[in-house]
Amino acid sequence: MTELEKGPKGRRRGRGARERILSASQQLFREQGINRTGMDQLCAAAEVSKRTAYQHFTGKDELVAEYLRRFDPSVLSGVFDRTDLTPRERLLAAFDIPPTTPLCPYIAAAVELHDPQHPASQYARDYKKAVAARLADTAREAGAADPEQLGEQLALLIDGAAARTRVLNADAFPAAAAIAAVLIDNAIPAAAGDDRRREGVSS
Repeated sequence: MTELEKGPKGRRRGRGARERILSASQQLFREQGINRTGMDQLCAAAEVSKRTAYQHFTGKDELVAEYLRRFDPSVLSGVFDRTDLTPRERLLAAFDIPPTTPLCPYIAAAVELHDPQHPASQYARDYKKAVAARLADTAREAGAADPEQLGEQLALLIDGAAARTRVLNADAFPAAAAIAAVLIDNAIPAAAGDDRRREGVSS
């Protein structure tokens, strides 16, 4: 076995190097953007040499894709997998996002990269489609007449609120949630809506 390579600050290359690189990318990419963050800066923050970095990632493109992949592999499981909420409540819980939350990393990456063929752009598209699909599945549980349409509408509201919150530095999610409630109730047939109202009275 060859001697383990040492990083810029003397830390030895090992199993922790990949995680340190990813941790540094999550911090730097979100704080200053993908394009403004170079591999030299990432390596310094992760305390690894560039040689070590390229042993774990073929290049920055692969690192950016993995950076996105690490954010939410289960697609908002903290919302959609909750068993203490009704389907309608889970749909609205998707809008319960603190205004201090940074801009969605998938939107930010797609805007910065300007390349639809970039692996991170493809991953961002796949993730956004997955969010809409989970919203549609939950809308189906709630009894929506056209769950796919409602899922797309709610996904658009979430992304719009995220961008508007960032641009205006003001919380747009409460307004988006109010619009979502109207869309949800209009999409649910009368019988299902009556059941929902009875649930609200009994709770």
